[in-house]
Amino acid sequence: MKKIISIIFILNAAVTPGLPQSDTVWRSGGITSLNFTQVSLTNWAAGGDNSISGNALVSLFGNMKKGKWSWDNTLDMAFGGSKIADAEIRKTDDKIDLNSKAGYNFSNKYYLTYLLGFKTQFTEGFQYTDAGRTRISHFLTPGYVLNALGIDWKPNDDVSVFLSPITIKTTIVNDQLLVDQAELAGIKLYGVDPGKKIRNEVGAYFAGKYSKKIMENVVFNTKLELFSNYSNDPQNLDVNWETIISFKVNEFVNAIVTTQLLYDNDVFVPKDEVNAPPGPGTQFKQTFGIGFAYKFNGYGVK
Repeated sequence: MKKIISIIFILNAAVTPGLPQSDTVWRSGGITSLNFTQVSLTNWAAGGDNSISGNALVSLFGNMKKGKWSWDNTLDMAFGGSKIADAEIRKTDDKIDLNSKAGYNFSNKYYLTYLLGFKTQFTEGFQYTDAGRTRISHFLTPGYVLNALGIDWKPNDDVSVFLSPITIKTTIVNDQLLVDQAELAGIKLYGVDPGKKIRNEVGAYFAGKYSKKIMENVVFNTKLELFSNYSNDPQNLDVNWETIISFKVNEFVNAIVTTQLLYDNDVFVPKDEVNAPPGPGTQFKQTFGIGFAYKFNGYGVK
């Protein structure tokens, strides 16, 4: 993480040399949300279990323009869990997603752009069965780093369409226990060869982003990412599609709906069929919460 933060600061220094401070314009903002749900039952004839759950969300952006240069940054983080009756707490959400783009405006609304992306999770994740639980993920297991060079079309502040024919996708598995287990079983862990911790893929990358206030007190944000490996089944696209819809009740109370659709041919998921082995599949997650939230926007000129 420290290396990634250092690279971002280096990019900032690289894209802003020799230009007057009066040319620098910053736009920043985001939304934070904290939601809780609790159910308590006493002598409830219809049955049921006591439960408690919570989810925290932070979505931030900071964009700079300076002459023909631009520097766009986003950070999305989420974490949540639930506890039903006497069962242990189970994780329901866990995400770290950081993106930084440095671009040069060479023609109208087109930018020659370098993108650095980083994805992982905060803590370990488990698969639960009748026999107990099995750890299947952890911080940096998996972790994903994207290095991409391409063209970014930005017709306005709400839209970005980035296409890169030169992209390196690095998959990291850093949990030694899981690496050793995968090596003994002779399987690939998140697409990384048994016994190894890193896999590099070269391919094409697409990222489209759209943000819009669709009506009073309702804000819509969506992001679609696609990656194709040139040398290994390029038709099997990696897909990540995320959406956040925020409904403002008042200054400090919001309702938030989030969805995420994932597909990665190298990531195996459990199958519904009896005794069917895990394999590639579409993953989908949806969350809805009402609770404390705060949205903020900043605008500054230096």
